Amino acid sequence: MAGRRRGRGSNQQQQQAASQSQKGGPRRALREPAAFAKTTGYESDIPHEKLTIAQARRGTPAHRPVRVYADGIFDLFHSGHARALMQAKNVFPNTHLIVGVCSDELTHKFKGYTVMTEDERYDALRHCRYIDEVVRDAPWTLTTEFLQKHKIDFVAHDDIPYTSAGSEDVYKHIKEAGMFVATQRTEGISTSDLITRIVRDYDIYVRRNLQRGYTARELNVGFINEKKYRLQNQVDKMKETVRTVEEKSKHFVYRVEEKSQDLIHKWEEKSREFISNFLELFGPEGAWHVIQERSGRMLQALSPYSSPRGSPSSSPTRRRSVSPDSSPASASASPSSLSPPSSPSSPKRESRSCRKASSKRSAQ
Repeated sequence: MAGRRRGRGSNQQQQQAASQSQKGGPRRALREPAAFAKTTGYESDIPHEKLTIAQARRGTPAHRPVRVYADGIFDLFHSGHARALMQAKNVFPNTHLIVGVCSDELTHKFKGYTVMTEDERYDALRHCRYIDEVVRDAPWTLTTEFLQKHKIDFVAHDDIPYTSAGSEDVYKHIKEAGMFVATQRTEGISTSDLITRIVRDYDIYVRRNLQRGYTARELNVGFINEKKYRLQNQVDKMKETVRTVEEKSKHFVYRVEEKSQDLIHKWEEKSREFISNFLELFGPEGAWHVIQERSGRMLQALSPYSSPRGSPSSSPTRRRSVSPDSSPASASASPSSLSPPSSPSSPKRESRSCRKASSKRSAQ
């Protein structure tokens, strides 16, 4: 069942693709360049019937697309050209767009010199997504033979009368035959406008191409003008260098200011933190004083009690208890023997006392 469904789906896709190719739907040229028209014209086994605009708008005939022709010079192919061709492609539901490009000989004769050669213009049109076929060396004025040769149903162009080759409107006979469909021009862009921009800013574009490696001979520029343009390029380079240095220096100064401000803020924060920590440690209620107090108490608890030197009254004396068995001789001992022993005096004090005694004797 699955295989049958796949087979049916693939057959349906093939039929849809075939019908789209016949109706002028999504063509192969969207992935490849458009084909050139044959010099012998359009050949088909299906008879080509003349259509009216009303029939073409209804989508008839069903067996073939409506063949619409648009011609032009298409020099410096731009968006205005592409929009006109898009309108010609979408003028009917099922359209095969044929675009004719005039040769250099006819263009130079009736309109003027072109920037691009005819081969470049042919190739540019082949890569436009709306075009199905390109006719090279198209005629300046459309003839009945040309229309029949390429089986053209309608001609698309803007409705403004195109005066050229001694005629007030080269599309007048097409309009009278009911084969003309009008498109809208895109304002603000044309080949003449592009050429005007280049001529107006001639010096800028000459300097641009000299910078890109073109020689003065290739640009048809004289020796003096070449040196002038090159000097202007050097001056512009110097200005750009100075401007770049100024911008970099401003950026550097700005970064230095930002860094200095950040450093100042960080230093202030660190200094506040350092001061608060110092006060917490060494302040009146700090941990250092608590440690000192505790260490002092511990030293007082651990050290023995000691009296200062040379103070006899500070140290208590112990009297010997008289035992009842002791003899009366010992009891009748002199009070001097019971007096506490004198503290040893230093030699300096002894010498001073001797000097005082000798001075008293001499005075008596």
